[in-house]
Amino acid sequence: MLDVFKKHPRTGFTYKMLAKRIGMKGELKAQAVTIVNKLDSEGKIYRTKGNRFFLVRKERPDKPAMRGKGGDQLVTGIVDLTARGSAFIVTDDIAEDVFVPQRAIGRAFDGDEVSVRIVPSRRKTKIEGVVVEVLRRKQAEYVGILEISDKHAFFVPDKTGVTTHFFMPKDKLGEAKNGDKVICRIKDWPAKAKSPYGEVLRILGRPGENDVEMVSILVENGFDMNFPKKIIAAADAIPMEIPEDVIAERVDYREYTTFTIDPVDAKDFDDALSIFKKDNGNWEIGVHIADVSHYVQEGSKLDREAYFRATSVYLVDRVAPMLPEKISNVLCSLRPHEDKLTFSTIFEMTDEGEVLNVTFARCVIHSNRRYSYGEAQEVLETGKGDFAEELKEMNRLAKILRKDKFANGAITFDKPETKFILDDKGHPVDVYVKERKDAHLMIEDFMLLSNKVVAAYFSRYKEQNASAPGIYRVHDSPNMEKLEQFGELVRKFGHNLNLGTPKMISASLNKLLKDVKGKPEQAMVETLAVRSMAKAIYTTQNIGHYGLAFEYYTHFTSPIRRYPDVMVHRQLQAMMDGEPWLDKEEMESRLKHSSTQEKAAASAERESVKYKQVEYLTDRLGEEFEGVISGVQRYGLFVGLDGNGCEGLVRTEDLGTDQFAYDEDRFALVGMKTGKKFTLGDRVKVVIAATNLETRTVDLGLVE
Repeated sequence: MLDVFKKHPRTGFTYKMLAKRIGMKGELKAQAVTIVNKLDSEGKIYRTKGNRFFLVRKERPDKPAMRGKGGDQLVTGIVDLTARGSAFIVTDDIAEDVFVPQRAIGRAFDGDEVSVRIVPSRRKTKIEGVVVEVLRRKQAEYVGILEISDKHAFFVPDKTGVTTHFFMPKDKLGEAKNGDKVICRIKDWPAKAKSPYGEVLRILGRPGENDVEMVSILVENGFDMNFPKKIIAAADAIPMEIPEDVIAERVDYREYTTFTIDPVDAKDFDDALSIFKKDNGNWEIGVHIADVSHYVQEGSKLDREAYFRATSVYLVDRVAPMLPEKISNVLCSLRPHEDKLTFSTIFEMTDEGEVLNVTFARCVIHSNRRYSYGEAQEVLETGKGDFAEELKEMNRLAKILRKDKFANGAITFDKPETKFILDDKGHPVDVYVKERKDAHLMIEDFMLLSNKVVAAYFSRYKEQNASAPGIYRVHDSPNMEKLEQFGELVRKFGHNLNLGTPKMISASLNKLLKDVKGKPEQAMVETLAVRSMAKAIYTTQNIGHYGLAFEYYTHFTSPIRRYPDVMVHRQLQAMMDGEPWLDKEEMESRLKHSSTQEKAAASAERESVKYKQVEYLTDRLGEEFEGVISGVQRYGLFVGLDGNGCEGLVRTEDLGTDQFAYDEDRFALVGMKTGKKFTLGDRVKVVIAATNLETRTVDLGLVE
């Protein structure tokens, strides 16, 4: 039971949750109470009000008894602003997050690092505080609209997490005009001023223009399409030709059948596969990954820029790359009919898919063919085309790997991807839900295998060299409280979730996700299943990857677009050479930054999709669609539209003359007079009533 607490040091468990987590059923449940109380009395865990128990950590002493007392204690944390304007301060200094009412947030914005003083509170369920100081802003630059009059000028930020407008001195506006969308930064915030003083850094253009909105999304999330001139110059200085002495030091794979499979519009080809049959009848499979670390040297200008960005960002109509185009799309991209440098994992596999040997090697390859996913899928389905036999064999072996993965407890999260067809101005003319087929899954399976064996090597090396940190992509076990809530919800749709052991949970989730395919509740169940899971992060502390059911996992296969993969390449080579690289503290710091940037990139990508969905529906005002109720709140029904992944809101006041009450337990709105009920998963027909591109919202009207 103590291991459960150690694995989830920030989670509060009830007796029931702990008993279920370690499989104590029937009469054994009573023993769980005895064990928990013993751990509490020994000071290994502590109890909060409501009988929740937390691990006592050395770096975070037991301080649960602060409610209602207050005093001079200061804690440091990150502002998590709520929709109502209050905030929670997420902190490692004490056991629970600190509630800050709207009036006490002061000059802090969402995501800022702040110092908070604990104050007396009448709330029995919350520790309360007051923001004392903003220690670090989440971002230095903000996107918004200028409002200029004869006397005054103000900057209105786009993001709701920025809690005030900026006063703009007239000499800080540059050439900007009233109504322009601009990038602004805080220049000063005088002690007695209600608002900060800002200055315009860059004029983006008029709101509503495609380029303006896409760049706004990038900047708001901390990214930029453009590179500084010195970074472009550094990339341009790298010669195109591969020196012969470099080739001579590498394993030469240029004579082996090799190909890439990527999206049709991709230009940065990170990975290639090679295959041939050995004399002993086994298969040799090469997973060849672009050798970015050869071109981007540790500590160089290019390396510092790549670390700062940490990831490429893929919006609907553009890519904000981690590295300049010459590196990402030319030098490192594994383009067909060109010699390219790779860091490769070479597998010897039997006909039955058993991996016998693994070799890591820096190679030179020559891709014979570039496939889009659609082209590769056609070859797999028809059995005709270039390298049809090779593709067939690789797909067969990949299916064996996939079957073994799920047999070991991996979870099938196959959420559909929304794709757009755009005109030459970036305007969406059609939207559809993309289906993943064998060609996608085959590439994924071999990338997973490569990532897994590199992580396993890190762990084996660490057994002999304890001071050498590995780099892992970890995924913690799901939050049991969230899973219990999720289980209660799906039971209302006639489904059951077995929350016994981790393997039972994964098997039960897979069955559930399979059972809901094609049913009205599919979208809702898939979304909530993902939300019940922990978030994957980068770290030097390996706890395994729950979702993939891998004991060891890392990211090795996409160094053009992910900085942690570049770090993995460097660490792998350092271990192979027997030389130390970064110490654990520095490594952990870089990985934490990468996890943060990954989250910001995902936010930008979601906002980009949402904007295009609203833009698409703006052209279809008055049109009718069928859909499924995907969410129920007091204020209305969220409806997911069939076939295009778009979602909108039917407001409660638009449901008719009846008054509707919110039934939280049944996820329903129920008419007080008629008894008419709208529930999660119900099919409805709606009309596009109104759209708002600024807020990226869609209002729907109910037809039937």
